[in-house]
Amino acid sequence: MKRKLNEEGVPEEVRSAPSMKSGSKFETLQLDPRLMRGIQAQSWAEPTKVQLEAIPLAMEGKDILARSSTGTGKTAAYLLPVLEKILRSKTTSSQRQTTALILLPTRELAGQVAKVAESLVAFCGQDIRVENLARTEDGLVQRARLADFPDIVVSTPGAISTNLNNGALSPDHLAHLVIDEADLVMSYEYENDLENISKSSPKGVQCFLMSATLSSDLDFLKGLFCRNPVILELDDDEKDTGGVTQYVVRCKEDEKFLLVYTYFMLKTLKGKGIIFVGDIDRSYRLKLFLEQFGIKSAVLNSELPVASRLHIVEQFNKNLYEILIASDENEVLGNEGRKKKSHKENEQEEGVDEDAEKSKTSDPADAPVDDDQDGEKVTTNGKVTEKSGPPKKKRKGPKLDKDAGVSRGLDFRNIAYVLNFDLPTSSKSYTHRIGRTARAGQTGTAISFVVPKEHYRKHRPTTFPSTEHDEEVMAKIIASQEKKGKSIQPLKIDDKRLEPFRYRLADALRAVTRIAVREARVRELRIELLTSDKLKRHFEENPELKQQLRHDGELRAVRSQPHLKHVPDYLLPGGKQAAQDNVGFIGMGKSNENRIRKARMQNKARGKGKRPGGKNADPLKTFNAKGRGKK
Repeated sequence: MKRKLNEEGVPEEVRSAPSMKSGSKFETLQLDPRLMRGIQAQSWAEPTKVQLEAIPLAMEGKDILARSSTGTGKTAAYLLPVLEKILRSKTTSSQRQTTALILLPTRELAGQVAKVAESLVAFCGQDIRVENLARTEDGLVQRARLADFPDIVVSTPGAISTNLNNGALSPDHLAHLVIDEADLVMSYEYENDLENISKSSPKGVQCFLMSATLSSDLDFLKGLFCRNPVILELDDDEKDTGGVTQYVVRCKEDEKFLLVYTYFMLKTLKGKGIIFVGDIDRSYRLKLFLEQFGIKSAVLNSELPVASRLHIVEQFNKNLYEILIASDENEVLGNEGRKKKSHKENEQEEGVDEDAEKSKTSDPADAPVDDDQDGEKVTTNGKVTEKSGPPKKKRKGPKLDKDAGVSRGLDFRNIAYVLNFDLPTSSKSYTHRIGRTARAGQTGTAISFVVPKEHYRKHRPTTFPSTEHDEEVMAKIIASQEKKGKSIQPLKIDDKRLEPFRYRLADALRAVTRIAVREARVRELRIELLTSDKLKRHFEENPELKQQLRHDGELRAVRSQPHLKHVPDYLLPGGKQAAQDNVGFIGMGKSNENRIRKARMQNKARGKGKRPGGKNADPLKTFNAKGRGKK
């Protein structure tokens, strides 16, 4: 259903947003009974604040720009009115057309939103069909699914733009356009795709811009899609971040690993938790380190296939894993293959004096020294010299998924703690990270490791580039939290409790070499690719087997012992008869005859292995004193 236009063909201007009572139920929103049954199936007792404000305005056909934190119900705030309008339009027309597009920055978010939409329309029969185009599949498959004219298409802007260009997706009957996590969409370099979608969309399309922050990037989207939208800037009361107890631990670089090991061994951290690290190598280094002590964990990063990432999140929410190591490459330095923000840019965003920053980096002697690449320029003490030797080709790293994200938007449930193993580079990223815990009125803990500047690069094997600015970033985080009326408490290290565990640290870290990290990374990626591609159809046909697939197995190579594969008859229940009754798979050219017995029979026929003097001969009388020959 399109909005009402004025005489000049322009949507009517929206002046203000009416408010509703916070104690209202979903019945007051006058939704379709089938949607009400879907809401009840989700166990949603009451609408959230953003839902109470946005749904009535959306039903009037107005554009909405809403700022509300992650976990406050923004997804249902735009899904319910869109679904309601589609159901109402079905009463007047039975023709199936694509009328709604929902754009999200990452594949994981697209998959989660599609699942929520499908659960809400579970009692609508075939009246509403939802398609998720963010899945990695062939273009012909996408074209075939779009040819069926789904009512709602959920995807990233890149996939939508591609299908608009090749004619697989028709925007002629488009009535609703949603951009969720709009500020994050802009940070993923989707400007060209969004402009293409805007040009292809017909006039009068109702637009929803949902975001956790109101940044300057939203002005671009507002001018591109909206006309006089209602701006709903809601408080974060429902997020209940006051339930997060925040701590900061100042430690050395290698002590990060010691503290994590100690926390788990002493049961200081209980329940499910997310450990945020700087990059992908860092996540595998920490996983291999914990494996040496029998501590299992799962890794989540943008290098893994999208099907594996979604499956990891799904199983983590079902409590199959307790520890999830997440590498958030979009939030920290050391990002690979993605748009990066330097430390200087982050300081400028948060109001840091630019002149002060320039004074820090104006000296050419402070430039980084590159001693790993031959044939390149090296800066040392202000002088630029050419390195000798032939230039080496740069190795191409594995391709990362641009449409991946961890700290924003993903629906992690029942998180007891968040551990910032590597501190993010901005206070906004910190807020999004700790927002993974203490949701829906629960309590949680957030612990952040900070490396003082005097300890930076003092332990090379465990150093990480972004830790150089930990103290400056933490000062901004503390100031940002104090403005919200929250405090970050210092957590001191008890050396006496750490001392018994310290002697094992060096051996464990020494075993986790760069080669071991690289091999573990390749091995995990190979396993996940096999699971994601070749077994996808098998798991679709046998969903019960998918529950048995785990992602927290050990990555270390173990010694192969083939003899363990052979099970003797006497170990089987029922003895030899059971072995004969339960004959397993027998390969071509194989026989079930005992090969050892067969070899003995052949040797006996050849006269080998016979005792001199016959079976009953006395062995003491058959050898001479020197042990050679007969008497």
